Amino acid sequence: EVQLQASGGGSVQAGGSLTLSCITSGFSFNGSAIGWFRQAPGKERERLACYSNTDGGIHYADSVKGRFTISSDNAKKTVSLQMDNLQPEDTAVYYCAAFINYGGWGTLCLLYDFRSYSWGQGTQVTVSS
Repeated sequence: EVQLQASGGGSVQAGGSLTLSCITSGFSFNGSAIGWFRQAPGKERERLACYSNTDGGIHYADSVKGRFTISSDNAKKTVSLQMDNLQPEDTAVYYCAAFINYGGWGTLCLLYDFRSYSWGQGTQVTVSS
């Protein structure tokens, strides 16, 4: 059974940092790409960052470049998202998702249709001003 468990959300003040973790199981981690996404109330789901475990490629959305850092731990089958300088507009539910058996370019792994990914439950991030 494919499972993705996101954790690490919480409440912080503007300018603060959080690190989210996505623990995975039930599929070949080395053959996957793992992405982070978010959805704020009343807004569309937003793509943030993706790590391809097939070639080590990383893809960031322009909106988070320089503030968010994605990393992967193959031994723990975990992908983390370090988020710095958080702002109130970063408030959302954050999700991790896996593109299983990923065969594309690592630097493009964020661009696929949402239905191409297997999704975990979300974790709430709230940033106050």
